[in-house]
Amino acid sequence: MGADEYGPQYDTIRPGGFIASVPLRTTTEHFNVTDNEVYYAVGDRESLLPLMVSYVTWCHVTPAWPSRFNASATDAPIKLENVIQYFRASSFALASPAYTNTLARTSISDTKDSTPLPEFIEYSPFRKCVDGVTENALAIINTIPGPTHTEKFISALAFAGWAIIPIMCYLLFFVFLYLAHLRNKLQKRIYGDPELVGRARGNRQTELTYENYP
Repeated sequence: MGADEYGPQYDTIRPGGFIASVPLRTTTEHFNVTDNEVYYAVGDRESLLPLMVSYVTWCHVTPAWPSRFNASATDAPIKLENVIQYFRASSFALASPAYTNTLARTSISDTKDSTPLPEFIEYSPFRKCVDGVTENALAIINTIPGPTHTEKFISALAFAGWAIIPIMCYLLFFVFLYLAHLRNKLQKRIYGDPELVGRARGNRQTELTYENYP
């Protein structure tokens, strides 16, 4: 939440994109809430977008689009002392403007020494719903990276190779048959048809037999 660690200067290298906040409101149709019961989810933009779908689905949150968040800005909707719960190694937070932790900017890190939550926040079914959805739906790791262009190219070549080998075998087989057919035709042209040559020899032998007959 501090600008030293989460300032806009890190937006280009932070996994998930820039830090953003989104208001979490609901209606009395689903929860017994007061007008000032609004919470803010604060975290990287890529975590907030899918999480907002879960908030809307399970806690009937009014849909809202995340906006860029700067903790050091004077018009920031929430400050460090408004955080009521941290998640994912303190990289994601749930805050309420109606809560002020006077010990948030001190050296005390034990949450037991934090300013107690107001009862309407601590026992709020809406807050518990948002808190539970955040615990269960907040992504812990980034999406598994897909294969690189080089890996895709190598995989395509390997697949093409396995697909081409049978085709090449069939082609070589038919080429071999065609060459054998041409060879037979060439032999017939040079030496004549073996069957006809055999018949001619047989006929000639018969003729010779008659000629030699007394």
